[in-house]
Amino acid sequence: MTKAANETRDRTDNEAASERELRLQRYFPYRLARLAEQVSLAVAEVYGDRFALSRQEWRILAALGEQPRLPTKEIGRLTTLDKMNVSRAMQSLEARGIVSRSRDPEDGRERIVTLSAAGRALYRKIVPYALAREADLLGVLTREEAAILNTVIDKLLSVTERSA
Repeated sequence: MTKAANETRDRTDNEAASERELRLQRYFPYRLARLAEQVSLAVAEVYGDRFALSRQEWRILAALGEQPRLPTKEIGRLTTLDKMNVSRAMQSLEARGIVSRSRDPEDGRERIVTLSAAGRALYRKIVPYALAREADLLGVLTREEAAILNTVIDKLLSVTERSA
């Protein structure tokens, strides 16, 4: 083999190898996690600074804002929080009078969580700020891009939930 042919083969091998390398800054799962964290931090300014809620507390409040009466284990599923985070956030929310917990009459082991009047009022106060922050974040997209983003998110959630 000639020297030029060897150099060409080496260059081709190096290019193929570099295509198989993981480049963290271009790696989709990493980029998505980074984006999720940045969006979460941006929204946290709304409920954290103004309303003294943790990320976990806000997720629970938001879930109960949609469905005012939920079993504890359902809250974990809806908010993607593990049992420990749900438990800690729930204790804090209950101590502050935002939620109340009672035994499920059909399953005495399960607790049902409801928003208190203060919790509903807090939720109603936060929602306009949260929606405004969402609009700010999505404001860099055209309507078409926002629609495509929603479609892509739905597809990715569907495939990841099936494989989980």
